[in-house]
Amino acid sequence: MPAAARLDIVAGDHQTGAAGSELPDPLAVRLLDASNRAVRNQIVNFRVTAGGGSVFAGVGLTNDEGLAHERWTLGSELGVQTLEARAVDSVTGEKLLLATFEATAVDLSSGQGRGSGIVNECSNPAAGWIFCDDFEQNRLDSYFEYDDAGGAFARIGSTGVEGSFGMRTQFGQGSVNAGSLKLAFGRTPDGYFRPADAGTANYREIYWRVYVRNEPGWTGGGGDKLSRATSFATSNWAEAFIAHVWSGGGSDANYLVADPASGTDAQGNLQTTVYNDFDNLRWLSAQRGVTPLFGGQRVGEWHCVEARARLNDAGQANGLFEIWVDGELDSRVLDLNWVGAYDSYGINAVFIENYWNDGSPRSQERYLDNFVVSTQPIGCE
Repeated sequence: MPAAARLDIVAGDHQTGAAGSELPDPLAVRLLDASNRAVRNQIVNFRVTAGGGSVFAGVGLTNDEGLAHERWTLGSELGVQTLEARAVDSVTGEKLLLATFEATAVDLSSGQGRGSGIVNECSNPAAGWIFCDDFEQNRLDSYFEYDDAGGAFARIGSTGVEGSFGMRTQFGQGSVNAGSLKLAFGRTPDGYFRPADAGTANYREIYWRVYVRNEPGWTGGGGDKLSRATSFATSNWAEAFIAHVWSGGGSDANYLVADPASGTDAQGNLQTTVYNDFDNLRWLSAQRGVTPLFGGQRVGEWHCVEARARLNDAGQANGLFEIWVDGELDSRVLDLNWVGAYDSYGINAVFIENYWNDGSPRSQERYLDNFVVSTQPIGCE
């Protein structure tokens, strides 16, 4: 049997599930030798290392394709839980190689994946929520910038989910900028970025969610910009990283794209000097989603769009960027060296944007509602 050289995670990593329940997807690892050939009949142990959960069998043998599988039931501890897959020596039991899975356990009874009360959800915030705006109250002063684009972007009754208050966006024919909301939180480099929370935390991982609906008959795709998370590093709006949530171009215009960018070099030295400093950004691996939510029969419906950004640890490429649509994973970018060893500021801003690069092809409207930023998964109604 060739010597095992690499243990790769194939499936089941970075899932989200209810605490105490089995995750929906099985875990899978593949064992390869130095020539990238499958290693068969190798013992692989699966052990929970954080969170208190359990596995179904605990041990397996790799098949002809070098694969071993396991099922994982999360423990009762909320938040990130971990499990290790370990290729071991069949005689001594010595650990040869390992791979670490992560999953996030949420409490479905406390508002993560809440079943009711979406209209006034801010009156019952869930654990981990940094900020909530369901637009039933006027919270526009909570944003450090609100651009109403001359009235094109406004809080209006009967435009939100279930006929509630929401934000109405009016694009005129050829319109490029139809307004934005800019929210700051955590530690920021300047008082202008007025935080909506206590302003003391350095957030390394956040989730943010917004509901979006395009009017019936909408055309032109996603209209480019929808939202982004970033880390302001200076008073001049230099950014250490950006997690762009925007629509694709050409044939991808009906899909969302997770497009991560870095404002540092690989070691973590800040390179950007101003906002959207494109010449000094490192563009990382963009990933188009799988849901054409801006075309066909999906137009005219409300869609729940949730994103997750996790900065990498110093010296590691373990950053993460995900987009979920209507509770289903739409795109995921793994193994990001987003900021090197940079740690002066964490994630400290999320924008909701209405910016169409080439202008709207006609006069039309879209609607936004139920905006939440959290340290834990938020979920959809």
